[in-house]
Formats: sequence, C-alpha cells, structure tokens
Amino acid sequence: MTMEQSTALAPASRAVQLLGTDLSEKNLKLHLEGLSGVDAVGLEARAAALATRSIKTSSKVWALDTIIRLIDLTTLEGADTPGKVQSLVAKAINPDPSDPTTPRVAAVCVYGDLVADAVEALGAAHGSGGPDGIAVAAVATAFPSGRASLAVKLADTAEAVAAGADEIDMVIDRGAFLAGNYGKVFEQIVKIKDACRRPDGTSAHLKVILETGELNTYDNVKKASWLSILAGADFIKTSTGKVQPAATLPVTLLMLQVVRDWYRLTGEKIGVKPAGGIRSSKDAVRYLVTVAETAGEDWLDPHLFRFGASSLLNDVLLQRQKLQTGHYSGADYLTID
Repeated sequence: MTMEQSTALAPASRAVQLLGTDLSEKNLKLHLEGLSGVDAVGLEARAAALATRSIKTSSKVWALDTIIRLIDLTTLEGADTPGKVQSLVAKAINPDPSDPTTPRVAAVCVYGDLVADAVEALGAAHGSGGPDGIAVAAVATAFPSGRASLAVKLADTAEAVAAGADEIDMVIDRGAFLAGNYGKVFEQIVKIKDACRRPDGTSAHLKVILETGELNTYDNVKKASWLSILAGADFIKTSTGKVQPAATLPVTLLMLQVVRDWYRLTGEKIGVKPAGGIRSSKDAVRYLVTVAETAGEDWLDPHLFRFGASSLLNDVLLQRQKLQTGHYSGADYLTID
C-alpha cells in the first residue's frame, strides 16, 4: 500500500490523542522524525551501569519467582507437534514437580495452528496470564518474516483468536518501516488490532514485534516503538528470536524509556517484552533491575512485562533449587550480590 503524504490514516485513538484529529501520514511522519535522537553512548552506558546493580540475598528468591511469573514459555519451530505443545503446557503448569510452591509461567507461546491444542492442554489452568491462569499467545501475521498480504495477516490473526488465543504476537513490516512508509506499518497494526476483537466485544492483547536486530539503529527502535504504541499496541516486543541480535539490554532499556514517557504523557501503561537470547537467571535479573529503575516497579507484572524464552526457565529452576537446598552442580550460580 502506497499513500500520498496527505492521505488520512485509519483512526487510532492514541494517535488522534497525541497528534490531533488531522491524522495523516504526513503528520505521523513529522512526529516520528521529530523525536529526539538517541544518545547511543549514553544509552549503552546506562544499560551497563544497571547491569552491575546488586540485589540483596534475601531478594533472590523473590527475583527468581518473579522471573518465572513473567515468562512466555515458547516453542516456535517448524517441527512443533500437538504432543510437544502438551509437554510445554505441562511444564508451564508445573515447572518443578519436586516443589509445588514454584509459580506458574505467564503464558505459552505457539504458532496459530497449535492454539487449540494449547487451550485444550491447559484446561482449567487457561487464563489471562497471572497470577494463576496461563494465557495462550500466538505468533501471527506471517511470523517471523511478516512477508504476506494484509488479507493473509488478518486471516492469520482472526483464526488464532477464534481458536482461543488470549494474546497475538504480530510482526511489523520491517521493509516498509525502513523505507519510511510509516503509514503502511501504522495501518496494518490498526487493522490487526481490530482483528483481535472477539464476538463478545473483548479483545486479545496485541504484542507488536519490532525485530530490533533488523532496524539497525537505536533511533529506528525508538520510532518503531512510538509508532506501534500510537497504532494500538498493548505490548512492544523486541524480537522474533529468529534474527540476531535479538533482545539486548540497551534496546530493552530504550523501549522501557518509551513506555515510561508514554505513561507520563497519557497515563496509559504499555507492556514490554524482550525475546530471544535471554537464557540465564543472571541476565534476567539484570532486566528486572532495568525495568524497576526505568519504568517502575509496577511494570514487574505479567500484564506489563514478559520474557520471551524457551530455555530460561530451566536455569531459573536450577538456581531456585540451589537457594533451597544449597546443592547444585550445574551452571554458574546467580552471583548478583
């Protein structure tokens, strides 16, 4: 879709609120290109400083349990089967069979055609994501490339929602974004958001994946974050996990700064989800510190922050067992002191 600079965009209440009723591609582009540039040196220095922050020994159990509660336990492989999804769900419900006090994860994340299998396997445990219910998140819109027609993306989304998905993780058209066609990206997010609506008037939550590893610059990450929120994102998410680099602490810090600024401007809280490459408890604790110090402790909640991960849970469980038993022969123990 190619639009003239004066063409009116589909309405989105957030954008209208910020830009005024004359919501055009020209005004959207002026706003995004008028954002202040990112001080890359300062951003990376801030992220490095936050990564050295300590937590008290007494807080480690809380930190590990919080990480578990914030995980979207994920399987996104071409060889996924209903049986693999059932195993994933069993682990989500009961992460550590030896310890019934272990919290459940926030969600399981699967391809759209496996949503019904995840819902069925969850049974009574199916909910909206914490404190006890486990949500079903579905990747959609021609994940991970995003290379499909809008009609296909809308059908992909609608089918996942109809199958019972509580959350949709969509990918933006990075080609359109990098070409400066912000209106196209905006329109697609607005329409995917509409496709998340259920017949009863409720909606699946929409997570918008920026694929930050392909956006090349921090300035682009900032623009894409603002664009996604203006178009109706409930969450902004770093990555598909299929492109490197995936989640990084500086990029996540930048996205947290955007949602903090949006909250100060509008009073509305938007979630952030780093995904891909976060495998150790030590790294995850650094993200917790960054969330608390940037957006605030209110964001340490599954409705506002998630880890997209497939292997992180294993390390967190090992560290948790170490704290409880004092016996551990696996990887290096969490040493943020």
